[in-house]
Amino acid sequence: MARRVFGVVAAAGQGTRLGAQLPKAFVDLAGESLLQRSVGCLLGSGCVDHVVVVVSAEMEHLARGQLAGAQNVSFVHGGKERAESIFNGLRSLPDEDAVVLIHDAARCLTPQAVIRRVAEAAASAPAVIPVVAVADTIKKVDGDVVVDTPARASLRAVQTPQGFDLAALLKANEAYFAAERGGSFVPTDDASLMEWFGVPVVTVEGDPLAFKITTPLDMRLARTLLQVP
Repeated sequence: MARRVFGVVAAAGQGTRLGAQLPKAFVDLAGESLLQRSVGCLLGSGCVDHVVVVVSAEMEHLARGQLAGAQNVSFVHGGKERAESIFNGLRSLPDEDAVVLIHDAARCLTPQAVIRRVAEAAASAPAVIPVVAVADTIKKVDGDVVVDTPARASLRAVQTPQGFDLAALLKANEAYFAAERGGSFVPTDDASLMEWFGVPVVTVEGDPLAFKITTPLDMRLARTLLQVP
């Protein structure tokens, strides 16, 4: 990579739907936490120079313990919401002329090939997301009434890491927070924030293994894939 590539791992949330005693990022999966696996995937991809882990102040000690010995890792405290947490991570990076990959700790089985695809594409595009085709029919509803059925051929499920020109993503975040967090707009991911800011977002091929561990069923699937009883 001609430019430096930073990773920012979102690990400040609680992940209550998993039903674990710890915040989701710190739950064990076959001998390693989701956080350890996510950071390891980024650094092991061969294209990420440094990873910033965004954690709550209460969980920083555990995060440091789980990642003890890992090289090129630093820690930043999260905010009240995901967007604020990511902004904190971005502002800690030392070089704006770089690519940044925003990754969810919960997508800890993401193949390294996906990480490299995103990083390579983000070297020349301001915003890049990995996607997979949608298998289910999707309905738009109002209350409990269906109001639309979007054409499935044009729909994609979005994964992480999402890659960005760091300077462009910082500008989008600054505009969002300056506009009282965008008014009625609430970003569900960093790509949606760039869309709101008027930046085109391009896609690359994702992978089914990059699914997000959210529920106990997701954890069971992850353990099965890793052949854990």
